[in-house]
Amino acid sequence: MLKKVAILANGGDVSGFNAVIRAIIKTAENKNIECYGFIDGYRGLLKNDIIKLGTSSKDNAVGILPKGGSIIGSSTNANVFHYPVEENGQTVYKDLSDKCVQNIKDDEIDCLFTLGGDATQKSARDLSLKGINVIGVPKTIDNDVACTEITFGYNTAVSVAADAIDRLHSTGETHHRIMVLEVMGRYAGWIALESAIAGGADVALIPEIPFDIHSAARKIINRKNRGKSFSIVVVSEGAKPLGGDIQIRGMRNNGEGVDNIKLGGIGEVVAKQLEELTGLEARCTVLGYMQRGGSPTAFDRVLSTKYGAKAMSLALEEKFNVLTVIKDGKLNYVPLEDVVGNNKVIGAVSGNTAESNIRKIKMDDELVKTARDIGINLGD
Repeated sequence: MLKKVAILANGGDVSGFNAVIRAIIKTAENKNIECYGFIDGYRGLLKNDIIKLGTSSKDNAVGILPKGGSIIGSSTNANVFHYPVEENGQTVYKDLSDKCVQNIKDDEIDCLFTLGGDATQKSARDLSLKGINVIGVPKTIDNDVACTEITFGYNTAVSVAADAIDRLHSTGETHHRIMVLEVMGRYAGWIALESAIAGGADVALIPEIPFDIHSAARKIINRKNRGKSFSIVVVSEGAKPLGGDIQIRGMRNNGEGVDNIKLGGIGEVVAKQLEELTGLEARCTVLGYMQRGGSPTAFDRVLSTKYGAKAMSLALEEKFNVLTVIKDGKLNYVPLEDVVGNNKVIGAVSGNTAESNIRKIKMDDELVKTARDIGINLGD
């Protein structure tokens, strides 16, 4: 019998965190189960920084459905299996997961809900191997969590990007410029491709297709020759040229911990190259954190609520160590082992490695075909 459950939100913030939290709490309350939250993700779990959550009139989870961010915070660099610790003035990395396991036992938590992406669910799988009952909920604006068709937060990010493209159309057309929009998407180009389609862009450069800048330039020159003196180019932050590599802006903690490479700058590179090749002025806009913040779309509110309610229902059925997913358009679940894929080593860093199992765009995806059908240049 479940008596107490806890939630942690981990990784970059997205719109929909609070909607998932609310759905878990409400479903738990309907079954007289107490619900708690660990503050700031896995870091809060390690510190045992925990609060009780509720949706009664004076509780802390009232009115949070349209609210962006996470009422219980989140952490972006907290791999408890490889955690930074200061010793003798130097930073060393240690496996502190046993402390987390003990905290969960001391708090008498019967199930831990982990709201997060690839790295979050990797740690969830690793905790499950230590005897903790875990249920994951797939979160990321990049839409790259394995085994599910869509993650919460993604639709809001695409909507923000599409709105930005609409606005860039006005400036581009007025001043006869190439308007480049750099969007998030480290290793998967879902945001770039779908927002490009939604916003009527002319070029979309994504991580899955190393681009030839001359191909993109030819597309723009052809438009110019047909009397269209402006173009819209959407670039994923993880896009890279043929024979080249991704643009790295910096690195946290010398790359230790989680995936600490900071991407950024490819938009400016593309804008400069296109200006030189086409003779048109080019300007770059980096959308950045605008994609992650603010109120979720109606779609994300519903999706997040469905995910949260399903997660709690799975806990009531004692189906643990799984990830809630959308499969064939319907709510379902898969073992966390399937989500991890070949990344089996406990504590291993997640990310764009041969062992990781992140969901990238395949060349036979309908979005790719649609983009090509309507004339969007993909840089190849």
